[in-house]
Amino acid sequence: MDNSSGVGVLDKAALVLSALEAGPATLAGLVASTGLARPTAHRLAVALEHHRLVARDMQGRFVLGPRLSELAAAAGEDRLLAAAGPVLARLRDITGESAQLFRRQGEYRVCVAAAERPTGLRDTVPVGSQLTMKAGSAAQILLAWEDPERMNRGLQTASFSAAALAQVRRRGWAQSVGERESGVASVSASVRSPSGKVIAAVSVSGPVERLTRQPGRMHAPAVVAAAERLSQSLRRTGE
Repeated sequence: MDNSSGVGVLDKAALVLSALEAGPATLAGLVASTGLARPTAHRLAVALEHHRLVARDMQGRFVLGPRLSELAAAAGEDRLLAAAGPVLARLRDITGESAQLFRRQGEYRVCVAAAERPTGLRDTVPVGSQLTMKAGSAAQILLAWEDPERMNRGLQTASFSAAALAQVRRRGWAQSVGERESGVASVSASVRSPSGKVIAAVSVSGPVERLTRQPGRMHAPAVVAAAERLSQSLRRTGE
């Protein structure tokens, strides 16, 4: 299929952005994945950085920039968030626990939607909260399907192991007990884009007294079903 729009510079800029969708890239990495000449790739990446469509990470590698998420939010076309409200509310009602939706942003995971328990002891994670990628079941989900380099880098400071992530991939869900916060347990599952990429984690969380030290036994089926409903909603609207 011909991906050319007829506007060469835009086509090349789109190549750069598409290459960065897979994660951080050096200039050499951009050249290899786009097929662009090195001076062209550098000129485009720096120009995109000027407009905040591209940024740099701590190692100086090129990454997708903050302007992209700002534009997505402004367009009101965030299908995942549109679908999340009722799905999280249903998950909360089924489990009796607070439900959240997390996305990864750099070295953090951000709560982008939530449905709280109306009464009683609860684990409140306000929308907009930045939590660590080093601990918690949602962090496990968001790291488990990353490319090996990013996964290994994340595991260096994580409170969970590579073996734990392998188990997450096998069973399709993650659990944590007192990993992020003492006395709090959680269960999470992956939300996937139409292409199959893990783009978010659905979670339920609450006190260990209610969720027990094996929270997955109690809540994994409901959490996995909620994540699948969100994935299906993206496939339907992406057609």
